[in-house]
Amino acid sequence: MTDALQDIWDRMTTAGAAPSGLLLALTAGVAFVVVAWRPAWGVARHGITIVHEASHALAALVSGRSLSGIRLHSDTSGLTVSRGKPRGPGMVLTAFAGYVGPALLGLGAAALVGQRYAAGLLWALVVVLALMLVQIRNWFGLWSVLVSGVALVAVSWWGSDVVVTVAAYLVTFVLLLGAPRAVVELQSERRRRRTGTSDADMLARLTPFPGMFWVVVFLAVTLGCLALGGWWIASDALGEGWWGELTAGL
Repeated sequence: MTDALQDIWDRMTTAGAAPSGLLLALTAGVAFVVVAWRPAWGVARHGITIVHEASHALAALVSGRSLSGIRLHSDTSGLTVSRGKPRGPGMVLTAFAGYVGPALLGLGAAALVGQRYAAGLLWALVVVLALMLVQIRNWFGLWSVLVSGVALVAVSWWGSDVVVTVAAYLVTFVLLLGAPRAVVELQSERRRRRTGTSDADMLARLTPFPGMFWVVVFLAVTLGCLALGGWWIASDALGEGWWGELTAGL
């Protein structure tokens, strides 16, 4: 057991080889198809929802709220329940975190893969999913988190360096591309149903700003993360990259 954990740690902390530009372009293209093609997006959307609800949960805990549980549904919707003051900064942060969470995670993933820590990214996601399991409160949610975790463990443990790298970049691109699509779907749902139960509508009740303001903020954050994360990955693929520029004077 100790040897296995040491092996995992070594993989997480050892930088891999730089991927070719062609491999990155192909991976980005596949991710774009996954997000743009409705049948594939219907599957990938479950992963975005997992990160969305995990972001709500983390924001609730950070802001001092008590987490009651997470539910994930087969229609790709989800619900995170927390206890605490019904208004105030903590509730605003919790409601805000969901739609920007996948984009911010994608940005962090871009930083990791840009520094060749593809295996580290995948194992970090496994740890996040394992922590989520204790808060899942329905069978579909348990199944979806378990399947996602097992898939990541299988790729990380048995996959070759190339397979691990491709998987890490694919996850990163899907997060960065899928986050703004989820925001667009949010606004479409708001126009169609007008139920007032979305995160944007909840923020409208908690703040002086209307729901559409928050949709625009969500979209600005997710598109900003997509642009910045894409630039990081592209610059690292072409040369020394942003990290080298940042640390050159240290």
